[in-house]
Amino acid sequence: MTEITDCSGLVTLDDIRAAADRIKGAALRTPLVPYPVTGPDRPLWVKAEALQPTSAFKLRGAYNAISAQIDRAREAGVVSHSSGNHARAVAWVAARLGLRAVIVMPDTTPPNKIAAVRALGAEAVIVKPRERDTKAFELAEEHGYLPIPPYDDPYVIAGQGTIGLEIVEDMPDVDAVWVPVSGGGLSAGISTAVKALRPETKVFGVEPELAGDAAQSKREGRRVVWEPEQTYRTVADGLRTTGVGVLNWEHISRYVDDIVTVSEEQILAAVRSLILDTRVVTEPSGAVSTAGFLAHAGAEPGRHVAILSGGSINPELLAEVMRG
Repeated sequence: MTEITDCSGLVTLDDIRAAADRIKGAALRTPLVPYPVTGPDRPLWVKAEALQPTSAFKLRGAYNAISAQIDRAREAGVVSHSSGNHARAVAWVAARLGLRAVIVMPDTTPPNKIAAVRALGAEAVIVKPRERDTKAFELAEEHGYLPIPPYDDPYVIAGQGTIGLEIVEDMPDVDAVWVPVSGGGLSAGISTAVKALRPETKVFGVEPELAGDAAQSKREGRRVVWEPEQTYRTVADGLRTTGVGVLNWEHISRYVDDIVTVSEEQILAAVRSLILDTRVVTEPSGAVSTAGFLAHAGAEPGRHVAILSGGSINPELLAEVMRG
């Protein structure tokens, strides 16, 4: 097992490169898809992570975390908590590697995401949102499962950071990267990789206004936690985490230039536009970064990339959005 190498506890570029080697053959190297609804002075590409086998970027972190600790995972099985995409990723990795997987999911999770987890052979334990985090660790303590956190974990951060490696390799002159923020694993990993490879590139986090804990944290220079009753208002069900992880915040506070917010209307408009204009299906959580670019990139000329982080949209919502 390769250990995380920075004595400060932060994930390094070497850790992210090690993760890239681990996930090769499991996670796709996703394309940068041109987004045509932009001007020539501010072109945008979307990093189409919805094309992953589990329809979201979460496969990268889950595969890296489990494969880096594979002996214990085989012996004990794995447990995690998630509103959907990380759950599906852990279940997919467990099925691929022949592991037992137990996933704690809030009862607000869209039914299609719960069904996807169970279809892969994992056990889904449905709880109230307030019990989501604690129940998984209770099960780990009771049964000895290996916990695979959805975001606050160095192996998960390093796995998500492989997206940043790919962006800079495919577009060495990228000027800005826009990243959805929930628990912060994606923004922590991508910003670490991008700033190590191209320090002048700006990294912007994007959140729903109704779940803006990370934006408040960035403004105030301290990690802020919101109540579930606040964050669970947003349609972006993958971004309802009440606060970024402790380790994630250390990376975000160092490497993310700013965090902006977008309205529910802007998120759903971005969903529709991305599907029509890039032909890549996105869920609201995956469209948030493009919504952030459209709302806030006016003063940022140059070449931009937005992370289209997932495509597991509820079919009923998709039909409603596409009807306009």
